[in-house]
Amino acid sequence: MAHHSESGLPIEPVYGPQTLTGWDPVERLGEPGTYPYTRGVYPSMYTGRPWTMRQYAGFGTAAESNARYRQLIEHGTTGLSVAFDLPTQMGHDSDAPIAHGEVGKVGVAIDSIDDMRVLFGGIPLDEVSTSMTINAPAALLLLLYQLVGEEQGVPAHRLSGTIQNDVLKEYIARGTYIFPPQPSLRLIADIFRYCRTEIPRWNTISISGYHMAEAGATPVQEIAFTLADGIEYVRTALAAGMDVDDFAPRLSFFFVARTTILEEVAKFRAARRIWARVMREEFGARDPKSLMLRFHTQTAGVQLTAQQPEVNLVRVAVQGLAAVLGGTQSLHTNSFDEAIALPTDKSARLALRTQQVLAYETDVTATVDPFAGSYAIERLTDEVEEATLALMRRVEDLGGAVSAIEQGFQKGEIERSAYRIARETDSGERVVIGVNRFTLDAEEPYEPLRVDPEIEARQAERLARLREERDGRAVTAALDALRQTAGGTENVLPPMKEALRSRATVGEVCNALREVWGDYEPTDVF
Repeated sequence: MAHHSESGLPIEPVYGPQTLTGWDPVERLGEPGTYPYTRGVYPSMYTGRPWTMRQYAGFGTAAESNARYRQLIEHGTTGLSVAFDLPTQMGHDSDAPIAHGEVGKVGVAIDSIDDMRVLFGGIPLDEVSTSMTINAPAALLLLLYQLVGEEQGVPAHRLSGTIQNDVLKEYIARGTYIFPPQPSLRLIADIFRYCRTEIPRWNTISISGYHMAEAGATPVQEIAFTLADGIEYVRTALAAGMDVDDFAPRLSFFFVARTTILEEVAKFRAARRIWARVMREEFGARDPKSLMLRFHTQTAGVQLTAQQPEVNLVRVAVQGLAAVLGGTQSLHTNSFDEAIALPTDKSARLALRTQQVLAYETDVTATVDPFAGSYAIERLTDEVEEATLALMRRVEDLGGAVSAIEQGFQKGEIERSAYRIARETDSGERVVIGVNRFTLDAEEPYEPLRVDPEIEARQAERLARLREERDGRAVTAALDALRQTAGGTENVLPPMKEALRSRATVGEVCNALREVWGDYEPTDVF
């Protein structure tokens, strides 16, 4: 029976030397830590130290999330990763009517600097690296983090971490956008400029394919559309007058790791090679760091099942192994109960332990790029690269990533892929253990973590107190200054920072920008 990869590429039963005819290992591979970085971005990779174990967490109130972060640090997490609730991601305060029923549900509710202080209370910001999964309002959360750092006495140049800040993929797959593409790109360019001088150790964007994959993208679609978005961000920064080597070393990426180990490893290797060549040949980057595709990986939440959830422990271990063999720089392993509810303390600890077993009990960290030279992996890497470049050319033919988004191209391609996956699962052609094969007549009971429904009311009370206590005139003046800057060409982050310092809320700042820039309306094509 013929086998095909998730991207539809043929997987042969046997690979041998003939599959790499005319293949120059020096040109295609190079050495680890050298162009084109097929074998990894650093010469020693994990032989010196393992990847950053960055567990993603956040729920309910800032105080509850702070307690979870402290537990993760105690258990050995080496980097924090913050999940925000949907109102925060969409730039709404917790007491806004549109936020009803969603406060604190899929992440932590952050309405103002008061919440940010609680979220990182007792956590020295000069000793941790923090990643924040926030996109349209990324500038606000970064500035709140900087303000809390200042209150702790930590200078901005000692802060390190990442904001996702990838709004283009929101139009394609995820939907937590606020403003139209052009002002959104302007805001991203402003963040690049601001961080270069103010927070130089900060990764200003994490260009994300993960959410496209969760929406149904194949591995080829995932990296093709992600790299196309990356090209658009580079062009935006260059058009704003920046030199490529001033900002490109702080670009990072975010991908998924599925259970299909061979294609996932090939995907990561192909993505590094493509990005290195694009940055050198198209944009003329000279700094080696500008050519490196550094990425964070999260195991595939979409592949977790509510049926027989303990089986997800196995899935996550396999997915984590794929990420490590593919050369990730940091990794989040999902908890086994995430298809049911937010992770419990125990399941979050087990997810971290999965990474620790990979790092300290296996031999995958003993050598760099253990799959190098494998007939199967090298052939798949070439085929994934070829298919990815073909899809990137289709995006370019449509005028680039933004133009293709406005025409609904990426969204339509991903929706067709998702529909195919659903049909294959329903028919049994695609095996999902516990769902369409090896099922149980009755599932064992499981008690999930539940978010307190009173959180919304408590956040509303906090907002009411904040508005009573703060200097209303100072807030009004700061928001007026922000609107004026947004209507011009100057960097919006300095007046935004002053508005947040005066205790303006996330919703008030985003609404001020909405008044100037408007809201985005999506294009439906499927």
